[in-house]
Amino acid sequence: MSVKLTKKQTLVYDFIKDFIAEHNYSPSYRDICSGLGLSSVAGVAEHVDNLVALGALRKNPGEAHSLEIVDISFPETTELFRAKMAQITDEESLETLRKAAIILGIDITDGV
Repeated sequence: MSVKLTKKQTLVYDFIKDFIAEHNYSPSYRDICSGLGLSSVAGVAEHVDNLVALGALRKNPGEAHSLEIVDISFPETTELFRAKMAQITDEESLETLRKAAIILGIDITDGV
């Protein structure tokens, strides 16, 4: 199942994902607010709550920096792409699959 996010939700999701990758902990709502140039922490909280409801984020109530990214891609499709790429030997076909993965938003970089 893939989750469809609004543009603003995608910005918040991507910011959180990048922040965690860079700092090894999740951002506070104020970090998100200032990082995205938003004026309302309440607005950030609403976006985070919506992302949690959609299954794109997890959080532990009462804990600081407790946001966790959830993989919202199609794991089956990702594995199918990886398996097919492992079977293909010509570079042109591999490049076609890489481009298709980018268009579809499938991250095939791990394990390939």
